[in-house]
Amino acid sequence: MSKPLRRTSSSRSRCSGGVFDWDPALRRLDELNARVEDPTLWDRPDDAQAVMRERTRLGTAVEAVRMLERERADALELAEMAEMEGDAAVGDEAADMLRALKDRAGRAELEALLSGEADGNDCYVEINSGAGGTESADWALMLMRMYTRWATAHGMSVDVIEETGGETAGIKSCTLQVKGTNAYGWMKTEAGVHRLVRISPFDSNARRHTSFASVWVYPVVDDTIVIEIDPSEVRVDTYRASGSGGQHVNKTDSAVRLTHLPTGIAVACQTERSQHQNRDRAWKMLRARLYEAELQRREAARAEIEDQKTDIGWGHQIRSYVLQPYQMVKDLRTSVETSDTDAVLDGDLDAFMDAALAQRVGATRDEAAAG
Repeated sequence: MSKPLRRTSSSRSRCSGGVFDWDPALRRLDELNARVEDPTLWDRPDDAQAVMRERTRLGTAVEAVRMLERERADALELAEMAEMEGDAAVGDEAADMLRALKDRAGRAELEALLSGEADGNDCYVEINSGAGGTESADWALMLMRMYTRWATAHGMSVDVIEETGGETAGIKSCTLQVKGTNAYGWMKTEAGVHRLVRISPFDSNARRHTSFASVWVYPVVDDTIVIEIDPSEVRVDTYRASGSGGQHVNKTDSAVRLTHLPTGIAVACQTERSQHQNRDRAWKMLRARLYEAELQRREAARAEIEDQKTDIGWGHQIRSYVLQPYQMVKDLRTSVETSDTDAVLDGDLDAFMDAALAQRVGATRDEAAAG
């Protein structure tokens, strides 16, 4: 893989300093609107699609800020009215509105910092159970459910690309495709080993067990990024898909696994009903994995991600989920914690993602200043 990554001429970086350098963002949006009005743009479909994607993303971000400004003005007006009329209930309502706006503005500020090459892209999420048999397989299934619920709550969709069931319960592994604005930018903060401590529902003696599962996240490669792969360096294996999917899925070798021999990177797809469709999707996934590997080599600030991909066990976890003897979820990178374990396992991950993203941005800024 001598030249694994290059960008086409149609790609363009975000405004310097992030999406929300306000004046440059407005100028860029005006430029994009003018380009859309040019009928000759559609003579180059790839360029046109890239322009439309950037215009939609930037337009949505600008409108979100303007909406926050309008709602802030409304809340302040309501507060002034409450003060003039001496209405405590209306005053409390205005205060609640301002607190909610503060939270939304904080998240919008973080989203504005998602300015990496692929932060705005969809992403793949791989979950693998660690040692521990049924207990770890069940934990991997719980993580799959947690991320699906988080994505759904944020207006994103989730496709199951591959799923290998556990011997008794749960899953040995799965690959999800999360589709939505900034899906990779947010989900990349979840890469690492996750540790669960609980009374095992599979232990007749009701003993406490510790389980591990790893999460690996990489971006879906869009059409502005070209990944060059020598087909002779890729081993193609076909096998029968597991799990539900009908007689055709279970009785034919429709599932496909691709292994990139120089790097050892492997991907698998069994979600489609034909081998041809699975092969096509697997190639897209392999390109995405190789792109992420290239980004890691280019971005020294993210070298710690590779460390998180080591052993799925003690000493490598990024977050602990303790259900017994007390209830606590704690992120070991940022020290963010909560006792509301049910909410977290139902997909309430925003506090953890916000803190992890802010930490990454801070580290990047520190390195830039030092350099």
